[in-house]
Amino acid sequence: MKLNKIMMVAAIAFGASSIAHAANQGQGVVKFEGSIIDAPCSINPDTVDQTVNLGQVSKIALKDGGQSTPKEFQILLENCEIEEGKQNVSLTFTGVKAASGNLAINGEAKGASILLSDTSGKPIKLGTATAAHKITEGKNILRFNAALQGDGKDVAVTPGNFTSVADFTMAYE
Repeated sequence: MKLNKIMMVAAIAFGASSIAHAANQGQGVVKFEGSIIDAPCSINPDTVDQTVNLGQVSKIALKDGGQSTPKEFQILLENCEIEEGKQNVSLTFTGVKAASGNLAINGEAKGASILLSDTSGKPIKLGTATAAHKITEGKNILRFNAALQGDGKDVAVTPGNFTSVADFTMAYE
């Protein structure tokens, strides 16, 4: 009987120590998301949702409608298979418009907005399709610029942090 009690205590002790070793040593969740689209090209996941850092811009640079140095951003298309009538793509950027017609900013900073442009510097109007980009089989890079721009002569620029969001929609033609 005494031997059974010793064996039971030993079994409990070994069981408890194995439970202690099996304690949570980290865990998490891996979430997968995406969508299947009816288009000649896939959009590279790194460029579907992206952040463009416009840096720390002096309010003096924005005085009287001045602007920061443009920052390039790209939308990468991949696995493109060209179909008849779909050799070009245009994008329409949308978001909250500032009084200037540019993309409005939110936050502490005031008196400026974000100017979107093509690589030649031609401004892109929110809600209006860009010029068509010719696409080829395989991979394609669509390049654009963004710059912070002062909202004009009679508008005071207030320093502070800001954010903004522009959505884009693609149309193949």
